[in-house]
Amino acid sequence: MTPASSNYWSPGDDPGRRQFVTLKHHGGAFNLEGGGTLDSVTVAYETWGTLNTSRSNAVLVLHALTADSHAAGPAGPGHGASGWWQGVIGPGLAIDTDEYFVVCPNVLGACQGTTGPSSLANDGQPFGSRFPVITIRDQVCVEMALSDHLGIGAWACVVGGSMGGMRALEWAVAYPERINRAVVLAVGAASTADEIALCSLQVRAIRVDPNFNGGDYYAQSRGPDEGLTIARGLGQFSYRTGNEFDTRFGRDLQVHDDVVGAGDYAIESYLKYQGDKLVARFDPNSYIVLSEAMNHHDVGRGRGGVAAALKGVSVPVTVAGLLSDRLYPIELQEQLVELLPNAAPLEIISSHFGHDGFLLEVAQVGKVIELALRR
Repeated sequence: MTPASSNYWSPGDDPGRRQFVTLKHHGGAFNLEGGGTLDSVTVAYETWGTLNTSRSNAVLVLHALTADSHAAGPAGPGHGASGWWQGVIGPGLAIDTDEYFVVCPNVLGACQGTTGPSSLANDGQPFGSRFPVITIRDQVCVEMALSDHLGIGAWACVVGGSMGGMRALEWAVAYPERINRAVVLAVGAASTADEIALCSLQVRAIRVDPNFNGGDYYAQSRGPDEGLTIARGLGQFSYRTGNEFDTRFGRDLQVHDDVVGAGDYAIESYLKYQGDKLVARFDPNSYIVLSEAMNHHDVGRGRGGVAAALKGVSVPVTVAGLLSDRLYPIELQEQLVELLPNAAPLEIISSHFGHDGFLLEVAQVGKVIELALRR
């Protein structure tokens, strides 16, 4: 069996091109929206391109739930796969690194070098169950501290999809003076009951795993792998579409046999495969912490509601959605465009991939971002 602690990045791993910085909040602790505190936060991040002398060409790219700082570049030491937005970021591409200085940080609460539940607390032991509740706003607060560390007074653009889109939108609402424009992909102004329901089921699947141990499983020979596999399967089901599944898998059996019960259906094997892949690189506690942060997403909380919060956004925002997205349906992006005073017309991405189209439809997504940067 594999020790639970090998399922996420640890300081002994080759960090590849990742850089690391330990941040304070205005010289002190980060006071979190849920009432907890973090004395400091270590952030892993990657950069591409060169910051110009006026520091005006920086683009902040924000990743989704289980991604990390490796938005572009090949697989290699420290990175098991090529960049998750390969084909969008690079020389001559939509986010042209010959023109822009691109920064992608690993998010607060994650497990690829940034402070999260698997990180060591002051007592030298992993936070585990002691890691505090965090929100999208807390994550953006840490990203603001990173901006200050890098000496970037205002980002030329902040761009993200899904959970990254939540943060891009929060940047526009909370810190419009620190960005020139935003691109928000495949998300809404607040998590819906439907989205919360799905996330909560994924969280429960992990917590009921016999190896979860209340979140303190790092010293065990095995963590809640099966729970995370099921959670990922639920997520993967929502990220794609029924039409794609029918086309790719139909009712095919993984082992071709006409006997009922002879083996898994191909779609079952696919979902298990996706879960097993995630187990090899992601911490179940981080999956819980980040899923719950997404559930807490609401730009209107404490700001007089969604309409009032969005009405105050002064920067140009480009919103894009996918017609086939069953997790964040297109009406959520239509609402954003209706309420944001400086929104461009809604960009529609055509895809049979559903929500995952914001990652997979590279040409269409790249065009949306490139047009936004030229606005």
